[in-house]
Amino acid sequence: MTVPAGVRLREAEPTDAAALLAVMRSLDLETSFMLLEPDERTDDEHDIAADLAATAVADNSVVMLAEADGRLIGYAGARGGRFRRRAATAQVVIGVLAAASGRGVGSGLFRELDLWAPAHGIHHLELTVMAHNERAAALYQRVGYAVEGRARECLFVDGRMVDELYMAKLFRAPDPG
Repeated sequence: MTVPAGVRLREAEPTDAAALLAVMRSLDLETSFMLLEPDERTDDEHDIAADLAATAVADNSVVMLAEADGRLIGYAGARGGRFRRRAATAQVVIGVLAAASGRGVGSGLFRELDLWAPAHGIHHLELTVMAHNERAAALYQRVGYAVEGRARECLFVDGRMVDELYMAKLFRAPDPG
Protein backbone atom coordinates (compact mmCIF):
# COMPACT_ATOMS: atom_id res chain seq x y z
CA MET A 1 0.00 0.00 0.00
CA THR A 2 1.33 3.42 -0.87
CA VAL A 3 0.99 6.57 1.18
CA PRO A 4 -1.99 8.65 0.06
CA ALA A 5 -1.35 11.53 -2.28
CA GLY A 6 -0.55 14.70 -0.40
CA VAL A 7 0.82 12.90 2.66
CA ARG A 8 4.46 13.47 3.53
CA LEU A 9 6.40 11.19 5.89
CA ARG A 10 9.54 12.48 7.60
CA GLU A 11 11.62 12.34 10.75
CA ALA A 12 10.60 14.68 13.55
CA GLU A 13 12.74 17.58 14.73
CA PRO A 14 12.58 19.47 18.03
CA THR A 15 10.76 22.30 16.23
CA ASP A 16 7.84 19.87 15.67
CA ALA A 17 7.13 19.67 19.42
CA ALA A 18 4.03 21.88 19.53
CA ALA A 19 2.39 20.20 16.54
CA LEU A 20 3.25 16.71 17.83
CA LEU A 21 1.85 17.54 21.26
CA ALA A 22 -1.36 18.78 19.63
CA VAL A 23 -1.73 15.49 17.71
CA MET A 24 -1.08 13.46 20.87
CA ARG A 25 -3.68 15.47 22.79
CA SER A 26 -6.20 15.04 19.97
CA LEU A 27 -5.62 11.28 19.95
CA ASP A 28 -6.08 11.13 23.73
CA LEU A 29 -9.51 12.74 23.25
CA GLU A 30 -10.51 10.80 20.11
CA THR A 31 -9.87 7.30 21.32
CA SER A 32 -9.46 5.23 24.44
CA PHE A 33 -6.97 2.99 22.59
CA MET A 34 -3.99 5.22 23.46
CA LEU A 35 -2.29 4.47 26.77
CA LEU A 36 -2.60 7.92 28.29
CA GLU A 37 -5.84 9.57 29.28
CA PRO A 38 -6.23 13.25 28.32
CA ASP A 39 -5.24 14.65 31.73
CA GLU A 40 -2.09 12.49 31.91
CA ARG A 41 -0.32 14.06 28.92
CA THR A 42 2.34 16.68 29.57
CA ASP A 43 1.26 20.25 28.95
CA ASP A 44 4.80 21.40 28.29
CA GLU A 45 5.91 21.43 24.66
CA HIS A 46 9.48 22.02 25.94
CA ASP A 47 9.38 18.48 27.40
CA ILE A 48 8.40 17.15 23.97
CA ALA A 49 11.10 19.25 22.26
CA ALA A 50 13.73 17.94 24.68
CA ASP A 51 12.59 14.37 24.03
CA LEU A 52 12.74 14.94 20.25
CA ALA A 53 16.23 16.43 20.58
CA ALA A 54 17.41 13.41 22.59
CA THR A 55 15.80 11.07 20.07
CA ALA A 56 17.55 12.84 17.18
CA VAL A 57 20.98 12.02 18.61
CA ALA A 58 20.14 8.46 19.70
CA ASP A 59 21.24 5.87 17.15
CA ASN A 60 18.44 3.48 18.07
CA SER A 61 15.42 5.80 18.39
CA VAL A 62 13.30 7.80 15.95
CA VAL A 63 10.00 9.65 15.64
CA MET A 64 8.40 9.64 12.18
CA LEU A 65 5.69 12.13 11.31
CA ALA A 66 2.88 12.08 8.76
CA GLU A 67 1.65 15.43 7.54
CA ALA A 68 -0.92 16.59 5.04
CA ASP A 69 -1.89 20.10 4.02
CA GLY A 70 0.81 21.50 6.29
CA ARG A 71 -0.40 19.85 9.50
CA LEU A 72 0.47 16.67 11.35
CA ILE A 73 -2.00 13.80 11.05
CA GLY A 74 -0.04 11.02 12.73
CA TYR A 75 3.23 9.79 14.14
CA ALA A 76 5.18 6.64 14.91
CA GLY A 77 7.98 6.51 17.42
CA ALA A 78 10.51 3.76 18.06
CA ARG A 79 12.54 4.06 21.24
CA GLY A 80 15.55 1.81 21.53
CA GLY A 81 16.83 0.35 24.75
CA ARG A 82 19.36 2.36 26.79
CA PHE A 83 21.39 -0.62 27.88
CA ARG A 84 23.56 -2.74 25.57
CA ARG A 85 21.45 -5.86 26.05
CA ARG A 86 18.31 -4.01 24.88
CA ALA A 87 19.94 -1.66 22.37
CA ALA A 88 18.79 -3.71 19.36
CA THR A 89 15.15 -3.64 20.53
CA ALA A 90 12.87 -0.64 20.12
CA GLN A 91 9.40 -0.04 21.55
CA VAL A 92 6.95 1.35 18.97
CA VAL A 93 4.09 3.78 19.61
CA ILE A 94 1.86 4.90 16.74
CA GLY A 95 -1.12 7.18 16.42
CA VAL A 96 -3.09 8.45 13.43
CA LEU A 97 -5.91 10.97 13.74
CA ALA A 98 -9.37 9.57 13.06
CA ALA A 99 -9.84 11.87 10.06
CA ALA A 100 -6.80 10.27 8.39
CA SER A 101 -7.43 6.70 9.53
CA GLY A 102 -7.93 3.91 7.00
CA ARG A 103 -6.08 5.71 4.19
CA GLY A 104 -2.66 4.06 4.42
CA VAL A 105 -1.03 6.58 6.75
CA GLY A 106 -0.32 3.98 9.46
CA SER A 107 1.03 1.51 6.91
CA GLY A 108 3.27 4.22 5.51
CA LEU A 109 4.63 5.06 8.95
CA PHE A 110 5.36 1.38 9.57
CA ARG A 111 7.12 1.14 6.21
CA GLU A 112 9.36 4.04 7.26
CA LEU A 113 10.17 2.25 10.53
CA ASP A 114 10.95 -0.91 8.55
CA LEU A 115 13.50 1.02 6.47
CA TRP A 116 14.95 2.81 9.48
CA ALA A 117 15.27 -0.15 11.88
CA PRO A 118 17.88 -2.38 10.21
CA ALA A 119 19.94 0.65 9.15
CA HIS A 120 20.19 1.61 12.85
CA GLY A 121 21.02 -1.77 14.34
CA ILE A 122 17.46 -2.63 15.40
CA HIS A 123 16.68 -6.33 15.30
CA HIS A 124 13.38 -6.35 17.21
CA LEU A 125 10.54 -3.81 17.00
CA GLU A 126 7.86 -4.38 19.62
CA LEU A 127 4.55 -2.82 20.53
CA THR A 128 1.49 -3.39 22.65
CA VAL A 129 -2.14 -3.12 21.63
CA MET A 130 -5.35 -3.47 23.58
CA ALA A 131 -6.76 -6.88 22.65
CA HIS A 132 -10.18 -5.43 21.78
CA ASN A 133 -8.57 -3.00 19.29
CA GLU A 134 -9.01 -5.51 16.50
CA ARG A 135 -8.54 -2.97 13.71
CA ALA A 136 -5.09 -1.93 14.96
CA ALA A 137 -4.04 -5.53 15.69
CA ALA A 138 -5.02 -6.48 12.12
CA LEU A 139 -2.92 -3.61 10.72
CA TYR A 140 0.07 -4.67 12.82
CA GLN A 141 -0.26 -8.25 11.57
CA ARG A 142 -0.57 -7.03 7.96
CA VAL A 143 2.73 -5.16 8.28
CA GLY A 144 4.52 -8.17 9.74
CA TYR A 145 4.07 -8.07 13.52
CA ALA A 146 3.20 -11.30 15.33
CA VAL A 147 1.55 -11.77 18.70
CA GLU A 148 4.19 -12.87 21.20
CA GLY A 149 2.07 -12.77 24.33
CA ARG A 150 -1.00 -11.57 26.15
CA ALA A 151 -1.22 -9.75 29.46
CA ARG A 152 -4.62 -10.54 30.92
CA GLU A 153 -6.70 -7.76 32.48
CA CYS A 154 -3.70 -5.44 32.85
CA LEU A 155 -5.27 -2.13 31.76
CA PHE A 156 -8.28 -0.27 33.18
CA VAL A 157 -10.07 1.27 30.19
CA ASP A 158 -13.57 2.72 30.01
CA GLY A 159 -14.52 1.27 33.38
CA ARG A 160 -13.31 -2.28 32.83
CA MET A 161 -10.15 -4.36 32.85
CA VAL A 162 -8.85 -5.26 29.37
CA ASP A 163 -6.15 -7.50 27.98
CA GLU A 164 -3.10 -6.23 26.14
CA LEU A 165 -1.32 -8.05 23.32
CA TYR A 166 2.45 -7.94 22.96
CA MET A 167 3.47 -7.97 19.30
CA ALA A 168 6.85 -7.83 17.60
CA LYS A 169 8.62 -7.90 14.27
CA LEU A 170 12.14 -9.20 13.74
CA PHE A 171 14.72 -7.90 11.31
CA ARG A 172 17.84 -9.67 10.10
CA ALA A 173 21.02 -8.62 11.78
CA PRO A 174 23.13 -6.39 9.55
CA ASP A 175 25.76 -8.28 7.57
CA PRO A 176 29.10 -7.53 9.25
CA GLY A 177 30.94 -7.83 5.93
